[in-house]
Amino acid sequence: MFRLAKYLKHYKIQSIFGPLFKLIEACFELAVPLIMADIIDTGIKNEDASYILWRGGILVLLGVLGLTCSLTAQYFAAKASVGFGQELRTALFKHINTLSYTEIDRLGSHTLVTRMTSDINQAQTGVNMILRLFLRSPFIVLGSVIMAFTISVKLTLIFLIISPALAFVIYKIMTSTIPRYKKVQKTLDKTNLMTSENLVGTRVVRAFSRQKDEQEEFERNAHELYKMQIAAGKISAIMNPATYVLVNLAIAAILWFGGKSVDTGSISQGEVIALLNYMNQILLALLAVALLVTNITRMYACAGRINEVFDVHTSVSDEGNAPVSEDPSAPRVEFRDVCFAYADASENTLDGISFTAQKGETIGIIGGTGSGKTSVVNLIPRFYDASRGSVLVDGVDVKRYPFSQLRSKMGIVPQKAVLFKGSIRDNMRWRAESASDEDIWQALEIAQAKDFVSQKQGQLDHEILQQGKNLSGGQRQRLTIARALVGRPEILILDDSASALDLVTDAALRKAIAEKTQDMTVFIVSQRISSIRNADKIIVLDNGSIAGIGTHTELYKSCGVYKEICLSQLSEKEVAAHG
Repeated sequence: MFRLAKYLKHYKIQSIFGPLFKLIEACFELAVPLIMADIIDTGIKNEDASYILWRGGILVLLGVLGLTCSLTAQYFAAKASVGFGQELRTALFKHINTLSYTEIDRLGSHTLVTRMTSDINQAQTGVNMILRLFLRSPFIVLGSVIMAFTISVKLTLIFLIISPALAFVIYKIMTSTIPRYKKVQKTLDKTNLMTSENLVGTRVVRAFSRQKDEQEEFERNAHELYKMQIAAGKISAIMNPATYVLVNLAIAAILWFGGKSVDTGSISQGEVIALLNYMNQILLALLAVALLVTNITRMYACAGRINEVFDVHTSVSDEGNAPVSEDPSAPRVEFRDVCFAYADASENTLDGISFTAQKGETIGIIGGTGSGKTSVVNLIPRFYDASRGSVLVDGVDVKRYPFSQLRSKMGIVPQKAVLFKGSIRDNMRWRAESASDEDIWQALEIAQAKDFVSQKQGQLDHEILQQGKNLSGGQRQRLTIARALVGRPEILILDDSASALDLVTDAALRKAIAEKTQDMTVFIVSQRISSIRNADKIIVLDNGSIAGIGTHTELYKSCGVYKEICLSQLSEKEVAAHG
């Protein structure tokens, strides 16, 4: 938790004034029992009404001042804790955005969402509690003991005997609940994952009539979470009764021995009442400590989970990379004996990949499922790093580029069409923020999206729902292609991005790209022969290795893997007619 304290650095004043006003409030509170004792021993004993009213007025004044200090402290504590949460959440989001695909894959998006929301909220609540109670409660306990000493040293020994027992109870409960709250948060991760999967895959769940199975599985997980929370809650719940028992035993002892002291004249009745008030103040302070300990326990568990994310560092970094000068005579993209393996994989996904792509060339990449097609194009923008060999863009190793310079050259269309809530114009400007409407319409025309966008109410101002739910699959794909084309990138990567398009639209798209982006190097990853057979160069992958490179005609004659793929989709007559 101490590692996260740096996110309070912009709220130092609030972090100081919050506890300070709580301490001032505590001082007023500690003065109350002495005034009460004075009222009993002097005002009531002497039946002096004016004295009682005067002292009563002081109690009212202390109450008003204490309330003012309490509200002021709450204001500063709330401002500091909310600011802490905002800075921590921003820092964690920024850190997550520095992680490569490898780290995101390993951590999982569901657990990152939990840590960004639930864990940080719990840490924020813990900070608020600490600023309000961490100093005040111990100060009340210590102050009550000191004030009790001024009244009766003998009776104050009861306070000192009970303190170690209270500390032991708090310590045992804290050490027992921390690991349980960690398990609760991990189970909450699983709950978020199941919820996310069911919301995203709701059509599949209903298509296979698996609602009941999913509900039963979710119920089992929810019940497991319930049992963990109940178990942790039961242990935390022991705190209040345990402290009440110990403190009430101390109160009973004070009444017993205090009564005897009054009989002997050692102390007055008012002083016994003052001692009881101090013991009650200790009880209330310890109840606050119990609440504080519970929140600190949760905060500690959540802080550990947040720090786990901060401890994950990206395996793909551009730190220290200065803008590079490119070689205009070099191929646009070059792979030199590239090998690649995903994290924790026992075998290479890619092995010995070598090829060149010249400026203006269209490169088709084809192969069976799991052959490494997407892995190849993911190495070009450096989403992952090759484990061996080199990937060069314009004659420079991609590891030497700043990310901004490297990726500004590229327009990327991933397998899954991802759109964001907002207008079509907003989505189109993701690659080029300053793109004009004319640039956007040109990109929409190439992507075969101009017709359906022009029919939408508001056209470029038409609002897209989250994940593009108000568009068809083909419309989403065409918009993501248009988004990649805005600003005319030097390299266009289409990763199986026409799977939802009909053959006529796919053909029109490829024709428009070929005619209107002649200076652009285009990579088309596809399992359709029709999508890549007109490419200048086709790379055939088989189990992570290159099975052949050439044109459609060359590969059909020389590459068995390519011929097999062709004949699985086209008849020999169709292949011959095209050739």
